[in-house]
Amino acid sequence: MSLTQDLKDRAAQSAAKYPETTHNIMNNGIQSLRDAKLTTKALKTGDKIPEIKLPNAANKDISVQELLLEKKVILSFYRGGWCPYCNLELRALQQALPDFEKYNATLVAISPETPDNSLSTSEKNNLSFEVLSDTNNKTAKHFNLAFTLPDDLIEVYQGFGIDLEASNGNSNQQLPISATYIIDQDGTIIYDFLQEDYKERADPEEIIKSLKSK
Repeated sequence: MSLTQDLKDRAAQSAAKYPETTHNIMNNGIQSLRDAKLTTKALKTGDKIPEIKLPNAANKDISVQELLLEKKVILSFYRGGWCPYCNLELRALQQALPDFEKYNATLVAISPETPDNSLSTSEKNNLSFEVLSDTNNKTAKHFNLAFTLPDDLIEVYQGFGIDLEASNGNSNQQLPISATYIIDQDGTIIYDFLQEDYKERADPEEIIKSLKSK
């Protein structure tokens, strides 16, 4: 089964579980991002990426530019280990690692979580790739991916038991939209997936197809 289908199944389960008012607030949040045309402002294929040096789950600084000296880099921006859609995505990416490596690409995931929380996410999903902490969404902002949650959506998340202040180590209430990139070794983006709807992610099959064609 593909990641795309897994995500659809998870969304259907959620739709049956929560009341309409909750879904309306969540859907309005997605629509507000579309109205703000966030994806049109984000870095895309053909753009050069900024310098990225962030701590991994072990609090060791990792430079994406140094990784690019050896291989292409797949960058996946996710919201956090509290997000079930992110966990589905991370596990699917983990399963696809051998295929990524086959086409000379390494995988790096980035979220606003603190290193300790990133470590929990990595251990929970048995991840063997780098999971980096983007404090205050600094890198996500360079990519024009970051946004601030509206108050009513913050309340919904708190009702779910999601504490972004604890997860991210700040009170910004900011997250990145769903975004996946393939970065060529010269730092140029050669594939992008950008989506305001957090329930949609780049399917590993599409990433592999893009790697094959480059």
